Amino acid sequence: MVLLGTIVNAAAIVMGGLIGTLLHNIPERMKTTVTQGMALAVVVLGLEMAFQSKQFLIVIASLAIGGVIGEWIDLDHVLNRLGRWLEKKIGVAEQQEAGVAKAFVTATLVFVIGAMAIIGAIHSGMNGDHRVLYTKSMLDGFFAVIFSTTLGIGVIFSAIPVFLYEGSIALAATAIIQKVPDPLLQSLIKELTADGGILIAAIGLNLLNIVKIRTANLLPSLVIVPIAAALLYVLK
Repeated sequence: MVLLGTIVNAAAIVMGGLIGTLLHNIPERMKTTVTQGMALAVVVLGLEMAFQSKQFLIVIASLAIGGVIGEWIDLDHVLNRLGRWLEKKIGVAEQQEAGVAKAFVTATLVFVIGAMAIIGAIHSGMNGDHRVLYTKSMLDGFFAVIFSTTLGIGVIFSAIPVFLYEGSIALAATAIIQKVPDPLLQSLIKELTADGGILIAAIGLNLLNIVKIRTANLLPSLVIVPIAAALLYVLK
């Protein structure tokens, strides 16, 4: 079953999020410390991913072009508006400190962006090997528990874009993966990983309240990266 790994990943996020919401009596100081610790880990993970690039100019150009597109569309506003709509549907108070919008956007970006999501979905689509996504499911489930205790129930809704994202890659992989030359495939994975790593680091900085980066508005760069990598491959 091509989508089995994706389904398990989404289910792990929902379960972790639900468990986390039951731990709402954690002291505020402990929540702050845990959030800061997780944020530091996210920054380090993002930097480690970013250093995997072999063609960093592709990443820089993609971030620039993607940022222009993202600001034009204003994806950050779109995602936050979706989160607020969910907030109203489930009756969460608008004044609640860790609102659904913030939880949904933050968790979505953390769970969707990364090498494991891309590689795992590709493996699932190529040969039905779900081991990478199973491993990612364990990690995401743990992060969902932590995030939901500090950010709220909106974390569970991030399972929807995770399912759509990984599922789309897996289904596309089954159709086109055999037509992509291996050198191009490896380049795509490395540059997407690097680009995603920078966005992950930005999320960590946001969680630390060091700076406010509209990370969602940089997401189109993940579409520009494979286009740029393919053009470079063809021109070689």
